[in-house]
Amino acid sequence: MKNLLNSLKGDKGIWSFVALLALFSFMPVFSASSNLAYMNHGTGNTLGYLLKHAIHIVFGFFILYNIQKVPYHYFRSISRVALPIVWLLLAYTLFFGVEQGSATRWIQVPFIGISFQTSTLASIVLMIFVARFLSKSQTDPHSFKTSFIDLWIPVGITLVLILPNNFSTAALIFLMVLMLTFVGKYPIKYLLIIISTGIALFSFFIIVAKVFEKTNPSHTPKVFARVKTWENRVDSFFKNDPENTDDDYQIEKAKIAIASGGIYGLGPGKSVQKNFLPQSSSDFIFAIIVEEYGIIGGIGVLAMYLLLFFRFIVAAHKANTLFGKLLVVGLGFPMIFQALINMAVAVELLPVTGQTLPLISSGGSSIWMTCIAIGIIISVTKKDEEIAEEIEIKEQRSATLERLIDEQIAKENAAEEAQYSIIDQASGNPMNAVLNK
Repeated sequence: MKNLLNSLKGDKGIWSFVALLALFSFMPVFSASSNLAYMNHGTGNTLGYLLKHAIHIVFGFFILYNIQKVPYHYFRSISRVALPIVWLLLAYTLFFGVEQGSATRWIQVPFIGISFQTSTLASIVLMIFVARFLSKSQTDPHSFKTSFIDLWIPVGITLVLILPNNFSTAALIFLMVLMLTFVGKYPIKYLLIIISTGIALFSFFIIVAKVFEKTNPSHTPKVFARVKTWENRVDSFFKNDPENTDDDYQIEKAKIAIASGGIYGLGPGKSVQKNFLPQSSSDFIFAIIVEEYGIIGGIGVLAMYLLLFFRFIVAAHKANTLFGKLLVVGLGFPMIFQALINMAVAVELLPVTGQTLPLISSGGSSIWMTCIAIGIIISVTKKDEEIAEEIEIKEQRSATLERLIDEQIAKENAAEEAQYSIIDQASGNPMNAVLNK
């Protein structure tokens, strides 16, 4: 174990906080899975769900460990090849994906039986693609027309394929792309054009969906099926209607759980609302954490994410290349914002979005994609450490060489002085004799 820890390279702070979040996740997942264990006449035994979560975490760290070994600049080229593949996966998901909770966001992996959410992979690949473009444009500036074709059309295609079934993820990705382009010094006037265009296109999408809903409600195309759900969630959030919808029910139970927790919580495994919250181990796991560990536990989890956010900022600042800086920002910041969104939904600061709590919520593909993103970030920090070590070694070698030269010069001077002394003694010091005369 000691050798394994010594072999871990990169930012130790990121390693530590990721490990702490993953280890902490076992307790709330084990407790909150009871609802799933009793569904469909189950036995109520949550041990199987704990074992499943453990496998997801272990495999996720296996992915993380191997990804961080890959030099991060390799992902620059990989993103160009991977993005078209991601589009095919998103298109397949949109039309032939597995439907869960009235949303088609997953595809079934053949021969394994694992559901995979393609939008999480798309987010990572797109962020790398955007970081690659921005780092390249610093040395080779592009006009708006060129950047629109090379950058915004690929971004638009990705968002269009995600939006119909996952508005919250599409909105989060769009906001993170805007943030990344702003950090990458993309012209503000161009960003304003893109934002205006995005709002216009989304409004047109909503208008078309409403037209189909009114004219032919029984045959609304699949791409518009979720618009009514978005509308209900927003109306329920702002109007606070007491309608007995699924989202209202979940928010109500989440608020009861948080209120029941108080300052110190009911204790590990003693949550009551976990038996009533349908998404207690995923979307609303933060409410269960507060119920069992109190406000102190909730603030502790929030603090770990904020400390991880701080380490991402430090890693981005230390990165020696613009591509490395943008990678850390593009992959690290969305992870933290997703966690904040999940917590905000649980306390009803935001409408229900379906965003999980990274590294804590149960779920295989979300954990694995998070580990891929963290692995790439650690690869950036590891490269920076290697460069710093090389500089330190060179400085040490230079200092050693200077010391050896000084020692050699001192030895030569000493030998020369000794030689003159011997000559003086052998000749009876003729110079003294001349002086005496």
